Amino acid sequence: MSARRSQALPVTLLVGVTVVWGSTFVIVKTAVSHMAVMDFLAWRFVVATLVMVAVRPRSLMTLSRRGWAQGIVLGLAVGGGYITQTFGLQHTSAAISGFITGMFVVFTPVLSGLLLRRHVSAAAWSATALAAGGLAVIAIHGFGIGIGELLTLACAFFFAIQIVGLGEWAVDHDPYALCVVQLLTAAVICLVVAAPSGLTPPPDVAVWAAVVGTGVLATAVAFLIQTWAQIHISPTRAAIVLTMEPVFAGITAALAGEQLGWRVLVGGAMVLGAMYLVELSPGTVPSGQAMVGDVVQEQR
Repeated sequence: MSARRSQALPVTLLVGVTVVWGSTFVIVKTAVSHMAVMDFLAWRFVVATLVMVAVRPRSLMTLSRRGWAQGIVLGLAVGGGYITQTFGLQHTSAAISGFITGMFVVFTPVLSGLLLRRHVSAAAWSATALAAGGLAVIAIHGFGIGIGELLTLACAFFFAIQIVGLGEWAVDHDPYALCVVQLLTAAVICLVVAAPSGLTPPPDVAVWAAVVGTGVLATAVAFLIQTWAQIHISPTRAAIVLTMEPVFAGITAALAGEQLGWRVLVGGAMVLGAMYLVELSPGTVPSGQAMVGDVVQEQR
């Protein structure tokens, strides 16, 4: 029970992160209708990086070369995820984007098993299947899939890589410094991609507010919390908790006027059920700190 209590805070904080991330889909969709996608992302990650460096200017000096290399790999995944997600938002609704992004819950245990040869418990697989089913109920309307959905699916894959990487590496490094390197790498990627067209600032106060708000709260603070939380919980568990993000994205989209209907209620209940399944199952809590960063194995 002590292991479960020790994981209550990181799980709770991760749920808070999903509230923030879920609420930004509509904000970002509105912002990129007034400025170029890559310009928005470049400013967002630059703001996030500058804020974190300003708070702890000497933090990067604590990282080893290995830490830098691993942070850069994670940052490449973050940058790739946000680029594909934000371009996808130009071709699909905020609600659908949020729910397809949640498919990282399927990719995460698969990547953990294939790349790291981690064993995934039966409870975790069941929760993954239930969450994926919930996302499908919400997102799938007919059998068509467009460029926006495909880009967002690629985004989910990138995010799964970042979740798995954090679970494997975060325990070895200062989470603050590792987070700064992730965001710095993503900022550089976005600046490089935006440069050929000329980087332009946000056109008005409203878009600047979106940039600063997403840069500080939804990027700097949120990624710092995620990096710290994944020192204490497994990648699969983190991915299942983070599936609350598309649920909050759907709620926010509904409040903004998007029509969602019964699908959100049923699919959202399935996603919530998946999170409770993994949280309440006795086989999903590691027996000791040696399991930190691994996909949680079934306990007998």
